[in-house]
Amino acid sequence: MSADHSGSARPLAWLPMPPEEIGELPGQLEYACWNGEAEFPTDPARCVFYAVPYLKGHEVSVRPLPLMPRLKVVQSLMAGVDDFLPALASLPPGTRLCNARGLHDASTAELALTLVLAALRDIPGFVRAQDAGEWRQEFRPALADKSVLIVGYGSIGAAIEDRLVPFECARVVRVARSPRTTARGPVHPVTDLPELLPDADVVILSTPLTPQTRGLVDAAFLARMKDGALLVNVARGPVVDTEALLAELGSGRLRAALDVTDPEPLPPGHPLWTAPGALVTPHVGGPSSAFTPRAKALLRDQLARFALDEPLRNVVATVD
Repeated sequence: MSADHSGSARPLAWLPMPPEEIGELPGQLEYACWNGEAEFPTDPARCVFYAVPYLKGHEVSVRPLPLMPRLKVVQSLMAGVDDFLPALASLPPGTRLCNARGLHDASTAELALTLVLAALRDIPGFVRAQDAGEWRQEFRPALADKSVLIVGYGSIGAAIEDRLVPFECARVVRVARSPRTTARGPVHPVTDLPELLPDADVVILSTPLTPQTRGLVDAAFLARMKDGALLVNVARGPVVDTEALLAELGSGRLRAALDVTDPEPLPPGHPLWTAPGALVTPHVGGPSSAFTPRAKALLRDQLARFALDEPLRNVVATVD
């Protein structure tokens, strides 16, 4: 660990990118850049605001936490913070954990729509045909006139619906933990899923991973889906029971397009790689060119709020 000889009395924030690249930041704070390197840039005991490195893995992300007794804020750059929840018990009382709600909406919604279209129109099959130099004209289903069910209607779910609008879907049905009414129509409770699943041609999962959603898509859930339906997962891998899904894929009754899997990363030789009707991408819903400008905007806003002692956005947990 590098020694800290700054002597600064200002509160210290650790950021995963150089502060000068983020834009105008409040002068009440001091800044250091740490993006998961082996050496820490300053004494972590001085850090009060920790913005977690992005896509560096759980072990790297939590490594400095036991050395941060003055910590007040942990700012994740991920929409899901399930990996961080077990670490909360070791943090100082009052520490707030904030997620990145809104940051990944555009990128993840784009990928969800990409997976839907690629799976329905069998783009992987056409790519394999191109690799083989074969001209294969085949009839494939369109997204137009399909019924789409979005399970997990938060900001990402709403962004997915935004992108579905021009595609002339027969209808879009919304499900979330908390039922409500939106400008586009009702959001159904999760308890309505048994009645809604049989009518859906496409089921898109965009729910956070919680004790309630872990294993939500089990054998009973999948059995309620109509023959030939497509399951798209841009949520978290453990929302789906992998063995139950493999059974349905193996029978040819359902198809799936998965950006997240359980286990993850998906190891070589895992049956999901070669399952009939499965399209797999390696958890790339968030990392795109849309990430950096939105991450910088989120950090600017949160740091300004923190410096002025204003309420932070996206607080998902506070240490007792």
